[in-house]
Amino acid sequence: MKDQERLSERDLMPTRESILALLKEEPHDPFLLYSLAMEDLKEGNSDGALAGFEEIQRLDPTHVASYQQQGQVLMGLERYQEADNALVKGIQQANAQGNAHASAEMQGLRDLLP
Repeated sequence: MKDQERLSERDLMPTRESILALLKEEPHDPFLLYSLAMEDLKEGNSDGALAGFEEIQRLDPTHVASYQQQGQVLMGLERYQEADNALVKGIQQANAQGNAHASAEMQGLRDLLP
C-alpha cells in the first residue's frame, strides 16, 4: 500500500508522530519527507522545512512541489536569490513533466521577487 493511502486511511490529518512512525519503515520516501516538511512549516520551523525539501530533492530531483514550497519559504525569509534558484529548478522540472500549471505558479512567484 502506498504511503499516501496509509496516511489517508490511518489519519485524515496526519500528525508528526504518524509521519515519523512511517518514516521509520521507509526513511527515504519523498512523500513522507514532504509531509514532514509541511508539518515543520505548519509549526513555524522554516529551517526544518528547508532541510526537508533539500533532502527530497536529493532523493528525487523531479519532485516539483518541493521546489515550489522551498521557493515560497525562502521568499518569506527574504532570501530572494535562493528562492529564485529553487523556483527556476522547479520550473525546469515541471516543464520536463509537462506540468504547465505548476510551472506557471512558480513563474508567478518569480515575478513577485524584488
